[in-house]
Amino acid sequence: MTKADIIEEIANSTGVARKDVTATVEAFMKVVKGSLLERRENVYLRGFGSFIVKHRAEKTARNITMNTTIVIKAHDFPSFKPAKSFVAKMKGEQ
Repeated sequence: MTKADIIEEIANSTGVARKDVTATVEAFMKVVKGSLLERRENVYLRGFGSFIVKHRAEKTARNITMNTTIVIKAHDFPSFKPAKSFVAKMKGEQ
């Protein structure tokens, strides 16, 4: 499912204009990205999951084609962790 599919589905199920739904979805994504990128804050959506910032420490790796050692710098990256209730529903437990 793409962003356009999500917008279409919301517009059809709520009766809200597609233009308004698009603006709302874009605003939601902007807020989530801003929270993760700029403020390094996690976003918690109860019953759905969490968008979190994870940190990877610096590490040494091997480039086997060149037979050299490289250093991968420490960095942050976004991650999604689904809520336990959401996972349980996917498994058919509830």
